[in-house]
Amino acid sequence: MRPPGRPEPGQVEPTRPGDTGTWRSLSIADPARAGAERSPTSERVHRFADNLSLRARLTLIYGMLFFAAGSVLVLVNYLIVAVLLNALLSEESAAELVAHGHLIEEVLTHVTRFSLLALFLVGLLAVALGYAVAGRALSPLQKITRIARRLSERSLHERIALSGPDDEIRELADTFDGMLERLDRAFDGQRRFVANASHELRTPLAINRTLLEVALTAPDVSSDLKSVGRTLLETNARHERLIDGLLFLAKSDRELEVRARVDLGEVAGTVLSQLSAEVAESGLALRRDLRQAPVVGDPVLLERLVANLVENALKYNVPDGEITVRSGMYEGRPAVQVENSGKIIPAYEIEGLFEPFRRGSGDRVGSGRSAGLGLSIVRSVVRAHEGVVTAWPRSGGGLVITVCLPVPTDETPERR
Repeated sequence: MRPPGRPEPGQVEPTRPGDTGTWRSLSIADPARAGAERSPTSERVHRFADNLSLRARLTLIYGMLFFAAGSVLVLVNYLIVAVLLNALLSEESAAELVAHGHLIEEVLTHVTRFSLLALFLVGLLAVALGYAVAGRALSPLQKITRIARRLSERSLHERIALSGPDDEIRELADTFDGMLERLDRAFDGQRRFVANASHELRTPLAINRTLLEVALTAPDVSSDLKSVGRTLLETNARHERLIDGLLFLAKSDRELEVRARVDLGEVAGTVLSQLSAEVAESGLALRRDLRQAPVVGDPVLLERLVANLVENALKYNVPDGEITVRSGMYEGRPAVQVENSGKIIPAYEIEGLFEPFRRGSGDRVGSGRSAGLGLSIVRSVVRAHEGVVTAWPRSGGGLVITVCLPVPTDETPERR
């Protein structure tokens, strides 16, 4: 029997009045139960094999091959010694062979013992030399890995420029350098495009808005022209929001240019104060539980992230609905969570909500309310901060969106 009030598996417990301090968690299958059929020994073997590095695997292969070849050599040596001793004593009489049989067995035993000891000692030396040789052979790959880790949008000009013989690793490094060259040109073109689009697209729209506002203030304008003018102003405003969203999305897709210590609780409080008029006008019940959640990131991008989550909760809600905003530590990481009531959304449609120009119905309906880029910008900002965003349906309708960011460390660089 399931305890009363306990939610079904895969569902989220409904929000209770005043229960804002409880983080909503997504129920998932128990991984221990899913792998119960695998034996403990098999599990340990798989875990050990998965944790082996390429260098360790090459060393293990070298060692296994050496011990296999050495074992064959010991066996051949044993057979040769046995054949030689039997050949030397073949001309003796039967009585002498019986007398020397014990001596032959003792000689073969000592030969086998010392051969195995020599095989073990030389095998250890071979494993150590194999480890060193494997490291030497993999050093070009380690150089490629170090450079790849240092790369970012602003350091794509760095090249591997690997020297040495024209082998497979050299070909890999040259191919990687060619890819970096193409990426550098692509990012440079993107930066120029964003800068030019910011000017070329915003300026005509600003001029159109000014002309329409001036025309509507004229005393001799008819009511029909005023109606058309207001419609054009609304269309112009929608285009401005769309362009601002596209430019902000392009900016958030790039590496962070500003890194500062920010409290997500303070950011959420600022956003809620800025949107207080919209919340009051909507008639929705707002509940908050804002606690400290220190992170390192771009304050402007993080503020836009929280604002998009709250605005999304405002736009896609129901009459007399509710919004809950939480911040604090969630599963050991600083996080912010926005929960809102609304229409029932199937779980298979949630992933599409984070795509550009996608809305709850999966199409472009309702585009007058938004540009369809809110959650796309959220996902882009989260990726830029190396975080994770998770969304799942809320019990009774609506969404629960949780953003978790990395825990700041003392080594985390801060720059502006």
